[in-house]
Amino acid sequence: MSGRLEGKVAIVTGGATGIGEAICHKFVKEGASVVVCGLPDDPVQDVVSALKAKGGQAVGHAGDISIEAHAEECVNLAVRTFGKLDVLVNNAGVFLTNAEIDKYPVEDFDKTLRMNLRSAFLMTRFAIPYLKKTRGNIVNAGSESGYNGQPQNATYGGTKGFMHAFTQGVAGEQAKNGIRANCVCPGGIDTAWTRVETGPMDKKMTDTIVAATPLGRRGTAEEMANVYAFLASDEASYVTGALWLADGGITIGKGPTGLEAAPDVRKEPEGELGKDLKHTHDGLKNKEYHQVK
Repeated sequence: MSGRLEGKVAIVTGGATGIGEAICHKFVKEGASVVVCGLPDDPVQDVVSALKAKGGQAVGHAGDISIEAHAEECVNLAVRTFGKLDVLVNNAGVFLTNAEIDKYPVEDFDKTLRMNLRSAFLMTRFAIPYLKKTRGNIVNAGSESGYNGQPQNATYGGTKGFMHAFTQGVAGEQAKNGIRANCVCPGGIDTAWTRVETGPMDKKMTDTIVAATPLGRRGTAEEMANVYAFLASDEASYVTGALWLADGGITIGKGPTGLEAAPDVRKEPEGELGKDLKHTHDGLKNKEYHQVK
C-alpha cells in the first residue's frame, strides 16, 4: 500500500529539530520527497542522512529563510532537485524568552517577529507560483497561544495569532487556484521549548502546562507530525482555512484538569518513528544565531 503522500514533494522549514524533524520523518514514511530546511547551525545534514538511510528522498537547505535570497533558494532547490513542489510546511520559528512585557528584551521581540513571521511570508510568497502548478497546499505552524495569548511571552502568542489570520487569508485568496492552506495549533509539546534544561521555561511553567492540559501530559513531536501529514495529504482535500487545535484540550481546559487524568492517560505514546528522532530536544541550541543582512 502506498503512503498518503506518495509522489509529493515537500519543504519543511525548521525541519532538523523538534516537531520539524518528526514531520520530515513522517512525510518520508508516507512517501514524500523532502527538503529539510534549517538554520546553518541546525543538524540539517544529520536528518537528511537519517532519512536517506531509511530509503527516503531528501535534500538539505541550511540558511536563514527570513532573508529573501535564502528563502527563494530553498524553494528553487526543491524544484531543481525534485522537479516540482506540492507541500510547503512553514514550521520554522523561535521561542526565546519568558518575561513580562515591560521586561521583554527588544532584540528578542525583533528576532521573534523576523523568524516566526517574515520567514513564513517569504517562503509562501516564493512557493505559491509552484503550488499553483501542482494545486498543492501549505501547512503553517500556529499555537494554542495564538488563541489565548501567552502570559510572559505575549510576543510569541502574538506571532501565532498572526499566523492564524495569515493562514486563513492565504486560504481564501488561493482557493481559486486549487491551493489549500491550513494551520496546526499545538499545545505544550515535549521539545526543547518546554523543558527546563533546554528552554526558557522554569519548572513552575512546565508543571502548569501539564496541569492545565486535560490529557495530563505534553504532546509528542510525532503526534504533531501525524496531524501535519493528514492536512498535507489528499485525504484533507476539503479542508482549507482550518486552525487545527492539537493541544491535548488545553484550549478548552478549565483549571488544573490535567491532575485528574488517569496514569495511563498521562503516558506519552511510543509512536512509530521511535529512535529515528534524534533532535527532538535540540531546537534551541542555536538560539543566539544571527544573520545580518
